[in-house]
Amino acid sequence: MNDIIAMRPAEPDWSTVTPEELIAFRDAENRVRASTAARVITGEPDSGATIGWQQVALPGRELPVRVYRPSAAGPLPLVIHVHGGAFVGTAAQSDWVNSHLAAHLPAVVVSVEHRLLDWETPLSAAADDGWDVLRHVVEHAGTWDIDPARVAVFGESCGGLISALAAIRARRTGLGLRAQVLVNPAVDVTSTAWTYDSTTQYADTPTLSVPVLRFFQRLAIPEGADARALSPLYADDLNGLAPALVVVPTSDPIADHGRRYAERLQAAGTPARLSEYPETGHAFLSMPGMAPQATPARAEILAFLRESLGR
Repeated sequence: MNDIIAMRPAEPDWSTVTPEELIAFRDAENRVRASTAARVITGEPDSGATIGWQQVALPGRELPVRVYRPSAAGPLPLVIHVHGGAFVGTAAQSDWVNSHLAAHLPAVVVSVEHRLLDWETPLSAAADDGWDVLRHVVEHAGTWDIDPARVAVFGESCGGLISALAAIRARRTGLGLRAQVLVNPAVDVTSTAWTYDSTTQYADTPTLSVPVLRFFQRLAIPEGADARALSPLYADDLNGLAPALVVVPTSDPIADHGRRYAERLQAAGTPARLSEYPETGHAFLSMPGMAPQATPARAEILAFLRESLGR
């Protein structure tokens, strides 16, 4: 494990990082996250699922997705997954959880390699990628060998934000979802993101710090953009959404995001279960080699999706 930690690039100064420094950092970091050597941290994939990359043709662009398929015959349920990281990250970092879900639900899991945030790519673009992949796969259900009546979204951190936004869009457009799983979701990108108790208490953790959050917000919401429109916590209407499982590691600067969002969903009449994992840090689900709580969380997610996606 020490060898993997030594392979990772040094973080830049997030208050002064240049576009060139960001690209260099995330390319190096993503090479580590996608490497087989990193599986001592990110976990070994489940042998019951095959894993491969595919290109999805979307309006005006093609996007890679990482697809996890079990040996079971279809049509199968569909889980659209979005990885964490925002301006860094790759679907490959989530092979451990996604291959397990594919094998044991069983289901087809499609993980979105969304456009990463930078000065030219705001959060709205990444949110469009998540939504457009969801809509594309459902509309081409026969090609993907999935059952369009049994669909869920699942995201972690910024991916949880993208998944929550997709669930809201799905309700608005009539695309049926059975469930949403939001793990340490960053559902507030407004100025109130700095006012939560958890942000003050856990301002400088090894897996997420306030300087990183401020940099994320700077990229996510360009000057003049509407932060509330991209903050599910402030959505006007949360009634009638797919039932939610909100998973919160308690030692996380954004733990209160998940808590408040679960409360808002419940108050709006959307079934929502809040599940907290004490003394656990941000991004724990993609680091089972370092976070023992990842295994029971994965089991809880599997049970929730199995119940939600049943025939």
